[in-house]
Amino acid sequence: MFNPDKKSLIYVLVLVSFGLSVLWFGSYENITAKTGHQNIFKADTTDTLQWQKPRISERKEDRRQLAELLEERINDEHVLQAIRHVPRHLFIPKPYQPFAYQNRPLPIGHEQTISQPFIVAYMTQLLDLKAGDKVLEIGTGSGYQAAVLSELTPYVYTIEIIPELGKKAKKTFKALGYKTIKTKIGDGYAGWPAHAPFDAIILTAAPPQIPQPLINQLKPGGILVAPVGPTGQTQVITKLTKQRNGEIKREQMLPVRFVPMTGDAQN
Repeated sequence: MFNPDKKSLIYVLVLVSFGLSVLWFGSYENITAKTGHQNIFKADTTDTLQWQKPRISERKEDRRQLAELLEERINDEHVLQAIRHVPRHLFIPKPYQPFAYQNRPLPIGHEQTISQPFIVAYMTQLLDLKAGDKVLEIGTGSGYQAAVLSELTPYVYTIEIIPELGKKAKKTFKALGYKTIKTKIGDGYAGWPAHAPFDAIILTAAPPQIPQPLINQLKPGGILVAPVGPTGQTQVITKLTKQRNGEIKREQMLPVRFVPMTGDAQN
């Protein structure tokens, strides 16, 4: 009969313990190896900014064809996706809805127009928006531009000086499900100090010069895009970039014709 001494028993116990440890930690490492990538993926998903973006199937093919047309001059895929998703025909009066996906401006009442889709896409592309950026729009109009912006970031603030248009756009946002857009009726010349500073600012009506309050409300590193020039004459889409040190860089991009910016901008 085998009768091991005390040292032998200790040696055996150490070997058994070591073997069990290998089995346990080996299994743990295998589990980690199999699930580690999945855990990382979940973390990335959790950290990604998400918000509700309405999806309307009506005239989807028309929107696809419009985006395809704009691809000749618009290279930002996020902007093109926004054009594919936002139902332009629901932001204009019914008599003009058959023409909604032609690349042309259309009347929206009160002597105002909805810009042609190319201009909407072009100005949006110039803003270089990222998800999470805070953007201010001066001139809500029909609400179409704000809806396009809200496809890129949920933090969209828009001001309209004509009460009837501002109220109608707000109703349209609610009816279509654009819940993240914040609206205000007032003079856009003064901006929206309560929510400043902004990563980006866009003007959809032309001032003779960019209002200083809007420049002041732009973050360092931010971009402002506006048609600038006298009423009734050719204006120029101007891209203003505020440098990190506060200096202003101006670039003239494209000749256009916009309705004039009213309110204090006229003075």
